[in-house]
Amino acid sequence: MARLFDYYKKDIIPKLKEQWGIKNSLGIPKVEKITVNVGINKRKYSPEMVEEIVKGLSQITGQKPALAPSKKTIASFNLRKGDIVGCMVTLRGLRMYEFLDRLINIALPRVRDFRGLSPNSFDGKGNYTLGLTEQLIFPEIDYDKAKHVYGMNITVTTTAGENEKARGLLKELGVPFSSK
Repeated sequence: MARLFDYYKKDIIPKLKEQWGIKNSLGIPKVEKITVNVGINKRKYSPEMVEEIVKGLSQITGQKPALAPSKKTIASFNLRKGDIVGCMVTLRGLRMYEFLDRLINIALPRVRDFRGLSPNSFDGKGNYTLGLTEQLIFPEIDYDKAKHVYGMNITVTTTAGENEKARGLLKELGVPFSSK
């Protein structure tokens, strides 16, 4: 079982129940899903790059990503309908908690000059999004074999419904917010 999930069940739920005055455990917010997106730049596009991104996301998340084709043709972007413009993975359950644990404890501390995540990146409904500039911070990616450096957006979707409760939940899970 995932270490972070056990910690959530045994320690965080009772602490948040007491802190917020909630009697039922089901009223405590939880992480519902994590979505990892990688956009593919059309100018740098090559089938090898898409293959590398798919392989890298598979290694990072433990799940095969879905390819996102463009929905329409946009001549000014030199984009045709059906061209691959991104990859995405949606994680749920234990795999989601394992990914979040590795992100918090292994990957984020490897970011150069890391001073914490912005506490203002919530969407108003309790979901948090962060952007990473390179995939090389994950230990699953071999630095020497990586031909391309690409960033990704990671969205943590919670059942909190409001930013303050979601921020409290993510703080308890160990997400390192900066003290801005």
